[in-house]
Amino acid sequence: MKLLKVKDNRALPKSDFAPIQGLVDKIADKTLSELEKEGVFVFPERIHDAPDIEEEQVILQSYNTCYRTGNIMGFVGFGSERLAIESRFSSGEQDYFFQYLLEHVVGFPNVVDLSVGANQENMLFNLLLFLFPRYLKDALRKGLFKTYIRNQYNDSHVAGSMDIPRHIAQNTPFVGNIAYSQREYSYDNDLMELVRHTIEFIRKKTYGRFLLSKVKEEVSLVVDATNRYRVHDKQRIIAANLKTPVRHAYYREYRKLQHLCLLILQHQKHQIGAGNKQVYGILFDGAWLWEEYVNLLVRDIFYHPMNRVGQGAQRLFAGKAGLIYPDFISRDSQNRVIGDAKYKPAENIGNKDYLQVLAYMLRFDAKQGYYFYPCGNHVWEHKLQLNKGSTYEHNVEPRENMCVIKLGVNIPGHTDTYAAFVHAMKIAESVFVEALNNGM
Repeated sequence: MKLLKVKDNRALPKSDFAPIQGLVDKIADKTLSELEKEGVFVFPERIHDAPDIEEEQVILQSYNTCYRTGNIMGFVGFGSERLAIESRFSSGEQDYFFQYLLEHVVGFPNVVDLSVGANQENMLFNLLLFLFPRYLKDALRKGLFKTYIRNQYNDSHVAGSMDIPRHIAQNTPFVGNIAYSQREYSYDNDLMELVRHTIEFIRKKTYGRFLLSKVKEEVSLVVDATNRYRVHDKQRIIAANLKTPVRHAYYREYRKLQHLCLLILQHQKHQIGAGNKQVYGILFDGAWLWEEYVNLLVRDIFYHPMNRVGQGAQRLFAGKAGLIYPDFISRDSQNRVIGDAKYKPAENIGNKDYLQVLAYMLRFDAKQGYYFYPCGNHVWEHKLQLNKGSTYEHNVEPRENMCVIKLGVNIPGHTDTYAAFVHAMKIAESVFVEALNNGM
């Protein structure tokens, strides 16, 4: 196996990628939407609705003599070549920070080994398994998937099309029954059977009960709806779903669930990426992970509008003009504060970021704005007073009552174990929340 590990948001010489040139040829300058079609799993699933991840975003961009990575983290491969994109805020051999974000935001327990060693296919497979409860829950918010299926009967109550070859085979000599088939609207269809087979497959894993315990009600609904479930039908169900993918826009959550189930159930037949399969892997948007992680720390203090699911929409202007989704709006309406999550170092937070937050502060009559960012050192707070006056009148001076503050969460450096990293992160989170409460 040929493996290359790189950091996100980095530019590296093209010569560094020579060992995995076959993979690079497959993914360089390709958009996330193009990679999804080839088999790569992208999270969050609705990339066209996410504020920080775009369909036209690429994971590896060619620029003169370099390749540049973006905010995307994860694992991707082609044949025996592997590329692991880690967080730039991690240090050491293991990307504990990425693992910590996945554990807290997506719900991946730390039993998932994110080390990118020789057994990477199993690691990728485990990541897919731990996505299943979330995708199942999202899909079943639309209710059980219902569609037309053709059922076969052999009785005296004919209510459909007679099946003559089957009738001759089953009813000779004639005893009063008729073989016929009928098209019926049913929950027990190929897609729900696929989900049931995936549930039964996960049950057999050592951590299967733990995974499915998060979605007990959803699992019960699927089990109750799939009376035709038979273990030996698995390959037929897989083939049927490969032939008829979900296409209706209303059921897009089911389309992603179907894709995930097929990846899981086909894993044993051919390891991820084997055979004729093209690019494979699983990718996560670092900016989205960071924003959702920050929300876990500040949700008691701030509202969290979410563009991805259309919640908390705000308008800049009267007449429903200027749709905006500030990352965070303080719950204290008398002393309003705006927050913005930035997956970048403090020195990279610049003019466009300032203008965005200041516009939000003006809209909500806020005197304070915060940038929440990950930092790798102990200098984690920087206060910027907004100026007033003009250089033309020579009267520029800082306002005393209006400022923006860069407030970082200190990401631990080298730690020997993941447990030690978690302990250090808990301390850093406490310091962060205390500084935020004292500053507001």
